[in-house]
Amino acid sequence: MLTRLRPLVLGLAGVLAPALAAAQVGHPPAGSPYRELARGNSVTFFGGRFEGNGGSLGVGPNTAYTYGARFEFRSANPLSFGAALHRGTFERLIVEPRLPSNAGRVSGPVDQAVTFAEVGLQLNLTGSKTWNHLAPFVGASGGVAFGESTPADTSGYDFGRKFYFAPSAGVRIFFSDRLHLRGEARANFWKLSYPPIFRQQPDPVTPNESEWDLSPWFLVGLGYAL
Repeated sequence: MLTRLRPLVLGLAGVLAPALAAAQVGHPPAGSPYRELARGNSVTFFGGRFEGNGGSLGVGPNTAYTYGARFEFRSANPLSFGAALHRGTFERLIVEPRLPSNAGRVSGPVDQAVTFAEVGLQLNLTGSKTWNHLAPFVGASGGVAFGESTPADTSGYDFGRKFYFAPSAGVRIFFSDRLHLRGEARANFWKLSYPPIFRQQPDPVTPNESEWDLSPWFLVGLGYAL
């Protein structure tokens, strides 16, 4: 029986093989532009440039070069979660509300160190793979910024601690399954609050108790999957 069926099986295989090959969609594995992302934890070390304006008065953190690190966990899906610390020495202005507006009440800039502690969520736009070694992403981070004191400022203004929110977009360039270069552009939102003396009449510094401030923040980092 098996001897009689063998020619039939071989004949069917000969007919079906070309059809199955024609039905395949996509690239052969060796020639595919897609590669699986390494799963698990990774660490990225950053350098960056914060392009702030300090709010309408300039007393908040302005510009600075920043540095930091991010620890990230990526599951099997396109989402990843991370926690990061950043720090920089920012320039800022000093406004003395007790002086009249025509008497040089603005001075500086002076330096102020600010530390950022945050958590973030990231969505990889190419899923759980890279495309031609690229992995573009969008994300959002939020946390608390801690500003150190500025002894030269006796106006009563204090940056203190500020909650911030930063949507972002960027791309990772993978040199291997584990090593990658990361570029990211952020929009950093936080709320600056001014002391009552800034609003005293007849020559107030500002009529506002507080204001939202938006600052671009550009980051470049070198990451490694552990």
